[in-house]
Amino acid sequence: MAADHPEVSLVVPCHNESGNVSALYERVLAVMEQTGKSWELVCVNDGSRDDTLDRLLALHSQDTRVVVIDLSRNFGKEAALTAGLDHARGDCAIPLDADLQDPPELIHELLEKWQEGYDVVNAVRLSRKGESWLKRASAHAFYRFINRMSDIPIPEDTGDFRLLSRPVLEALSQLPERRRFMKGLFAWVGFRTTAVYYHREPRLSGTTTWNYWKLWNFAVEGITSFSKVPLQLAAHMGLIVSGLAFLYAVYLIIGTLVYGNPVKGYPSMMVTVLFLGGVQLLALGVMGEYLGRIYEESKLRPLYIVRSIWD
Repeated sequence: MAADHPEVSLVVPCHNESGNVSALYERVLAVMEQTGKSWELVCVNDGSRDDTLDRLLALHSQDTRVVVIDLSRNFGKEAALTAGLDHARGDCAIPLDADLQDPPELIHELLEKWQEGYDVVNAVRLSRKGESWLKRASAHAFYRFINRMSDIPIPEDTGDFRLLSRPVLEALSQLPERRRFMKGLFAWVGFRTTAVYYHREPRLSGTTTWNYWKLWNFAVEGITSFSKVPLQLAAHMGLIVSGLAFLYAVYLIIGTLVYGNPVKGYPSMMVTVLFLGGVQLLALGVMGEYLGRIYEESKLRPLYIVRSIWD
């Protein structure tokens, strides 16, 4: 039977994970029985188009510790993860990926660190099996790049797989933004933090929906959520270009006074115009990205809508 107040909540966003949910439940069950702690498995169906929801409901009918939250449509992983954390009733919560790339067997180590008094226990990836070298390299570069731009240090090589204590969950619930970069929010709230290390496995089944375009947008989301550096760079670039334009104007004036004004300079004029136009468009693009975030936040729409809950 499901506990009214379990010690551990395992939160799993699910989008088209039909082939993984049964294996996930079996491995979670085996691990949690060894810990001796009361637990719940909070599965959030994020608008799946396969029979993920049916399989989750079958698990719920088999074991009421499996809580199923069905969102009204696909809101994205960050929103689905937020929904799961909002509904987690445990003294701590552990987000898991349904594809079993994050091994449930590591839960033992996460709980040991929690019992030592840590509020956040990050699971840091030592390797990423089953992924292309380009994806590994881009992920490695992203975490280091964003940390150079952000005032809040974000743990490197760390996904959503971690342990969050109840005080951390309550702090996260107070953050109102709709455009959420959860890895940054986990770091922003602070609290006493430590890490455990593991080797990430390939997906158990299915294919990831995270193509490079989505990963690029995810990176932009993270950078614009936790850094004003792009805006500052746009301002600095404008200042530098204005200074260069002023120096070039002085050069032209002096050249005209000394050597006269022959009809020349079309190539250099075109290069200058195109360069200035490119800088202006780049600056407008950066400002537009931040303006878009302000527009989304100003509408005050809910982050997700729950259609049904089975608990």
